[in-house]
Amino acid sequence: MENSHIERLHTQELELGATEAVQRHVTRHVVEPRPVSQRKLDFEHSRPRWLREMVAEATGVFFYVYPGIASTASFFLNEANPAFGSLFQIGWAYAIGIAFAIITCAPTSGGHFNPAITVCFAFWQGFPWRKVPYYIFAQIFGAFMAGMMLMGQYHEQISAFNAASVAAGKGSVYNGGPASILCTFPGVMQNNLGYLFLIEFFVDSFIGIVIWASLDPANPFVSPTSAPYTIGLAYATMIWGFASISISANLARDLGTRIVAAIFFGSEAFSYKNYSWIAILVNVPATLFATGYYELVMRDSLKKIGTGRAVFEGGEEGLSRHLTKTGVIENGTAGVLRKEDENV
Repeated sequence: MENSHIERLHTQELELGATEAVQRHVTRHVVEPRPVSQRKLDFEHSRPRWLREMVAEATGVFFYVYPGIASTASFFLNEANPAFGSLFQIGWAYAIGIAFAIITCAPTSGGHFNPAITVCFAFWQGFPWRKVPYYIFAQIFGAFMAGMMLMGQYHEQISAFNAASVAAGKGSVYNGGPASILCTFPGVMQNNLGYLFLIEFFVDSFIGIVIWASLDPANPFVSPTSAPYTIGLAYATMIWGFASISISANLARDLGTRIVAAIFFGSEAFSYKNYSWIAILVNVPATLFATGYYELVMRDSLKKIGTGRAVFEGGEEGLSRHLTKTGVIENGTAGVLRKEDENV
């Protein structure tokens, strides 16, 4: 709200809302929010933690998948009119959707939104294995709901597209067909499963390394505020480079929407060219490989300890012994990090 507008209203206060975020730049008083009541605190305390995490994971995947498949639908259903979309637009839809998913839901669940990332957190970072099954279920459910929502909103257009495709003898399940709005299928000339496996493995590994680097607290080039957009752009980059070949990049994203495709277009959504197992399963071993590569080759745990995001299992005395043993002056981890940074 402009200052002149505020003066016309004869008030010295700004409205509650987005203006709170810029209060540091504004000299006027922001209306105080309503005090938090005991009833609200009791209600929030009574909510099961596991339910909040599942809802957050499902919502995050929905926020990520829905913009992507909606952009794909707009592109496929209006192919004759380039104003309605392109591969470039689809990449950005997924990228921004991922950023929104992390921003809105990661504070509650940690923002995995990918079964492979959940497994990697459990394997490398100590995420509880007992939580892995319901995180994965919630992620697949979120993608499923995104697909169902899209089919409901685009029902008339997709039905007409499907009828025309079937009438032309193409069927419903093929690359560029009605079912491919929801999930990926290999092209007509793409019959080599080994080649498709290699592409999927590379794409998922690339994204996995970027995610792990973005979440590394010792990485000085990615801040918490920029991580959502960095991760989103990693997905977009792979879409721009390899979507024409057919990529999935997320087990939940593919399986959830593939179930929807099977409901509306038949079981061929899972059997077409025996490709679905690549789209669904390769994501997990590829991401494990990528995160393992980062953990074993690129991770600097001493810097991680220096940020305060980790502690040494041997305590301060054990850390001092390590620094002495490795020939580093015993002036604390912060000093070690400063020396390392000076040597870069």
